[in-house]
Amino acid sequence: MYNKIIKLIIAFLIFGYAIYQFIEGNIGNGIMYILLALIFVFLYFKNEFILLAFLRLRKQDFDGAKKWLDKIKNPSAALTTKQEGYFHYLHGIMVSQTNMNEAEKRFKKAISLGLSMDHDLAMAKLNLAGIAFTKRRKNEAKLLLNEAQKLDKRGILTDQIKMMKDNMKRAQAPNQHFGAGGSIRAQKRRG
Repeated sequence: MYNKIIKLIIAFLIFGYAIYQFIEGNIGNGIMYILLALIFVFLYFKNEFILLAFLRLRKQDFDGAKKWLDKIKNPSAALTTKQEGYFHYLHGIMVSQTNMNEAEKRFKKAISLGLSMDHDLAMAKLNLAGIAFTKRRKNEAKLLLNEAQKLDKRGILTDQIKMMKDNMKRAQAPNQHFGAGGSIRAQKRRG
């Protein structure tokens, strides 16, 4: 995996050669080289392996997404901060099915590094709320769920948030026993 600065250096060199082509009178070549330089600038801000991993996740291909993410050996050197946030976000989504502790670490790291889209941040907080609720940290789960609801401005996660709130209400309701419940000893004493 290349360092992120190398992409900018390549883009700068190609842009310089494009200017040389303009000076020489080769306008078509200069335009083509500028477009080529813009590809490297785009790949500086949007990492190619993260984009390919997102495409694999859309198809529910977790193994393929993991394969693309594993090509990033040193995320802090190869990625910008937001890209590193998405790196941990994607890992959190993939790991959340098998290892909640690892998923919680990944989602917290992604939130601390920052995610550029509000609905991605809302999804990370919703997943963290689910993990906190599973670990019986209800206050933290409520707080994260409210934050996720505020971030979900377009209503993409409305159904999931509502379902999570319903599950939390059901878990807080006291268990009611009807009839002659209780232990056998208590039933003998009554009867």
